[in-house]
Amino acid sequence: MHSRINLVVYLLAALLIHGSSHSAAKQSTSGSVVFQVTGNVYPRGYYHVTVNIGNPPRPYWLDIDTGSDLTWLQCDVPCVNCLPAPHKPYKPSKDLVTCNDPLCASVHWPDSLDCKSPKDQCDYEVQYADHGSSLGLLVKDWFPLQYINGSVAKPRLAFGCGYNQEVHSSMDPPYTDGILGLGLGKTSILNQLNELGLTRNVVGHCLGAQGDGFLFFGNELVPSSGVIWTPMSTTEIEKHYSLGTAELYVGGKTSGIKGLPIVFDSGSTYTYFSAEAYKALVSMLMNDIKGKKIYTANDDKSLPLCWIGSKPFKSIQDVKNLFKPIMLSFAKSKYARFQMDPEAYLIISERGNACLGILNGSEVGLENINLVGDISFHDKIIIYDNEKQQIGWAPANCKKLPNINEDPDHGGLCKPYGSNIDILQAYCAA
Repeated sequence: MHSRINLVVYLLAALLIHGSSHSAAKQSTSGSVVFQVTGNVYPRGYYHVTVNIGNPPRPYWLDIDTGSDLTWLQCDVPCVNCLPAPHKPYKPSKDLVTCNDPLCASVHWPDSLDCKSPKDQCDYEVQYADHGSSLGLLVKDWFPLQYINGSVAKPRLAFGCGYNQEVHSSMDPPYTDGILGLGLGKTSILNQLNELGLTRNVVGHCLGAQGDGFLFFGNELVPSSGVIWTPMSTTEIEKHYSLGTAELYVGGKTSGIKGLPIVFDSGSTYTYFSAEAYKALVSMLMNDIKGKKIYTANDDKSLPLCWIGSKPFKSIQDVKNLFKPIMLSFAKSKYARFQMDPEAYLIISERGNACLGILNGSEVGLENINLVGDISFHDKIIIYDNEKQQIGWAPANCKKLPNINEDPDHGGLCKPYGSNIDILQAYCAA
């Protein structure tokens, strides 16, 4: 079973590095692009989008990751260690990012970059908190994209060509073809599109509790009302989508745990609390279910803590009345509360037990960082607005695209444009 934590261990791509090799090519068109998301928290453990790359374009499955900047895919240059994947490794063009490109310096930050020759290739190595890694070089190629109004852009973007990948031994194939890095740094695909004037620097995702959902670039799909906003924190945990500190509540009662630094990370399958918060949470949940004919299932190793009932549970609906909502109340925003109903912190294992999808982050080396991952994003639209430096969320039906004119002939998602059959953007022309 997959369980991913894609938060990059060392902090990539400084915002302090100004300029981009793309800035001179700014275009006036700016719209929104939406991708259909495929996947689930359990048992798959990740959500991915299909992105076409190259000319002619070929489809690749990329794991959506707001916890890192660099987009990369497995690459045949040749490949030293490529993992089982849905598609053959990408074969790069001869357009390499050079060592003196600002994007190369961004990838290597905070380390300084020593270029023996300005024309040297730009090598990279990224390491993730789950001990996965990718080693390769930066290249450029075409990324055909379709806006929700039907128009098409074909930017040339930089990304990692990974020829040596490692994953944690606990993870099972098949894997995706790579990672779609949506973090704050200059190398982020989102930032590159913004530098080219192609989209606003806004990204959002909506992940369904039953699986699938959608991802969007730009601000046209941001709900006009009902969104709870809180400012991004640029001092707590640099270069990640940090929301500052929060207090933990269970069933409306405070846990007494305050000052928890919170990061939103779509590259993490589960949510991770630091040791003190995790212990307080488990204690309060155990106290709440006393006398409810639900018992600890010690023989179920799906997750560290599972519960068994008098008969196997078929869905979260069978147990949601036994568990109370969990809530994070943010210090910087008086009314900003992020609520996790049982559907947003429990999974039903293959054995029919209810398992806690909030884990002890201290046990996997996250120290005091508290990661809110995919399980807790279920049936919410999450918006990372880098222009206004704020993060927002609202309840949503993630099987249905928001704010797009309904067309009865298309049934929500319209037909793909032209030959781009694997880019599942919103195909309804405005």
